[in-house]
Amino acid sequence: MLKATVTGRIWSTKKIAEMPTGSILEVVVDESNSKLLAFDPLGCGQGEKVIVATGSVAASWFSGKPPPVDALIIGSIDETASK
Repeated sequence: MLKATVTGRIWSTKKIAEMPTGSILEVVVDESNSKLLAFDPLGCGQGEKVIVATGSVAASWFSGKPPPVDALIIGSIDETASK
């Protein structure tokens, strides 16, 4: 799992029928500046801190034949504990 920040939303008027309801968001992985496109079933917004699952873990969340999603937002971070 990765901790990331939502930096944008991807708009697409055409997509495959197997894609469930949700958005595709651009996120920047914290402490690496690596960018990902992640499927968001939760309705997260710009600037929000999120938890992202990747790879087969992300794909296995979908029932039936999984759509081609390899990054999935699985949670919104309300706050982090300090050390």
